[in-house]
Amino acid sequence: MAITDWPADERPREKLLKQGAAALSDAELLAIFLRTGVKGKSAVDLSRELLNEFGSLRSIMKADLPTFCRGLGLGSAKFTQLQAVLEMSRRHLQEKLEKGDALVNAQATRDYLIAKMRHYDHEVFCILLLDNKHRIMSFKELFNGTIDGASVYPREVVKLVLQENAAAVIFAHNHPSGDSSPSASDRQITQKLKEALALVGVRVLDHFIVGEDGFSFAEHGLI
Repeated sequence: MAITDWPADERPREKLLKQGAAALSDAELLAIFLRTGVKGKSAVDLSRELLNEFGSLRSIMKADLPTFCRGLGLGSAKFTQLQAVLEMSRRHLQEKLEKGDALVNAQATRDYLIAKMRHYDHEVFCILLLDNKHRIMSFKELFNGTIDGASVYPREVVKLVLQENAAAVIFAHNHPSGDSSPSASDRQITQKLKEALALVGVRVLDHFIVGEDGFSFAEHGLI
């Protein structure tokens, strides 16, 4: 049965308009993005098949072009649309952060970092540079590593912070495995960076670990 033949309150678009996007399943959200199905399959049916094939919505969103295009009903045009949607989301979250205190907007900070870093397939160590009112000045990737870890050099971090004239910082790195729990080395490097930056009068406000969700050192009393 085509989606147009469904009861109005069960159609993904109508359901979104009536109940909001959060009320939709992954398959329904993906169906709205796809817009149409293929012969013999509605957009929702196709979406369910794609979710089974890729394993999750996240896997579809992080797929590279060749992998993405192997999915039935997916091609380069859909890939570019998806990348544009993801980038608009990141920029929207960044604008929210730039307009306010990063400490007050802790959830916005978490959302931004997850959107920015969750889909990396290797470990990346990043920094949010803040002014004296804790507003975001810039986001920078500092070190890239393998899936097992990234080498972090406190001297290079201090050098960058001084060059940018930041008053405070928030660190972030991702765990490609999806587990955001901090390791012993995560705790050690956080302490080293905190001590190094304290010597030049710069506060470390938090360290986020991005996996399927975000772990905050500050929220767990580790800063």
